[in-house]
Amino acid sequence: MERFALNFLAQWRLRPDRKPLVIRGARQVGKTELVRIFARQAFDSIVEINFDENPEKASLFDEPDVRTILRLIEADSSEKFIPGKTLLFLDEIQSASAVLAKLRYFYEKIPELHVIAAGSLLDFSLGAPEYSVPVGRIEFMYLGPMSFEEFLLARGQEQLREYLSTYQISQNLPEALHAKARAYLREYFLVGGLPGVVKAFIESDLDMKAAARAQSSLLLTYYADFSKYKRKVDVPMLQAVFKNIPATIGKTAKYSSLNHLARSIQVRESLDLLEKARLVFRVFHSDGNGIPLGAEIHPSSFKLIFLDIGLLASFLGLNATDFPREKDMTLVNSGAMAEQFIGQHLLYRNEFYNEPSLFYWNRRSKGSTAEVDYLIQAGNRVVPVEVKAGKTGRLRSLQVFIQEKNASLGLRFNDDLPSYLESTTSIAGKKPQPFKLLSLPLYLVEQAERLLQPGSETVL
Repeated sequence: MERFALNFLAQWRLRPDRKPLVIRGARQVGKTELVRIFARQAFDSIVEINFDENPEKASLFDEPDVRTILRLIEADSSEKFIPGKTLLFLDEIQSASAVLAKLRYFYEKIPELHVIAAGSLLDFSLGAPEYSVPVGRIEFMYLGPMSFEEFLLARGQEQLREYLSTYQISQNLPEALHAKARAYLREYFLVGGLPGVVKAFIESDLDMKAAARAQSSLLLTYYADFSKYKRKVDVPMLQAVFKNIPATIGKTAKYSSLNHLARSIQVRESLDLLEKARLVFRVFHSDGNGIPLGAEIHPSSFKLIFLDIGLLASFLGLNATDFPREKDMTLVNSGAMAEQFIGQHLLYRNEFYNEPSLFYWNRRSKGSTAEVDYLIQAGNRVVPVEVKAGKTGRLRSLQVFIQEKNASLGLRFNDDLPSYLESTTSIAGKKPQPFKLLSLPLYLVEQAERLLQPGSETVL
């Protein structure tokens, strides 16, 4: 299955200032398969060491000299390292912290050798007090689930994906293509973007039950990992918090809603561990007065995004009958699925070397209910983003943000055809303020950045 990250890896391979690359991401997002595909495309051979499956191979790295280490790996693997033609892949490297620390020497002593490392629970090793991150000697890449457009490619819809990637807001989007894109979006809502689930779905001749079985198997894998998160972890507490997260999607999270029987500090610790495993992400409140958005966050005020929309659907017990083809498919669960879908994609909207982050806004005053689903940066502007379940819905919160922040542009995702309009705010007691609103169907989320830029055939 094609992943857009392959383009990033191809560029990394050719860069003269290349450093050992460490891929970070949750278990089962496709890190290992991505590297193997890349190796087949760009190298003559790959030497792969998985420290989870073969922990004894960490002893190959005990030598202080990195060239001696390479000779030992050659003897063990029966492969000869040829810089530029051989890829060294160190998988599940979090199980060998000493190897992590030695990545710097590959950069310093053998910079011509291509080295990639990956790990599902890597953030725990990176944050460990006994481990010193070789700053300036390695670089990171962040990988999430397959996006909707990657899902289209896996489903053999190259032409539809190409059309979406070049669509301009000034064009008429035919109802037939709109309906087709919505049908595939419906599939994605249930299957999600975890490669193993997508593969099971496609290879079973599009059997949703096969996808559900694969999702159930992955969830058991995540539960099995819980005992690895910390030496003394309260596994039942972690499981309880994990199971309650799906019910909070689309809402401002409270520790009590994640486990009302536990103390807030216990819930926070569990949430920290789940976030380190990249199974969940916190979307922090930002005041949104300017960029960078992360400069004005309030850590105590946050919403949650789950790892993958397909797993969220599985948790919520949704199936194909919950998304009738002829009706608005996002009405299930009060729009939480739509908000998860958009948030999941906005989270990974930046370059692969940028750590995923996302923000939202609510009016921090007594009696206020105004809340904007997400805030993003487009050029030098802060853009409020509203996600609507279905084709209609008020935009009061977005207008409140525009009025208070003197913003000029808003972005709405819904189930309708694309549109662009110039309007004015209508806040009681306030002078109407002009603003521009770009409205996109949910399936165009990956094109939002391009369509928000000046010169995209609007006057944004």
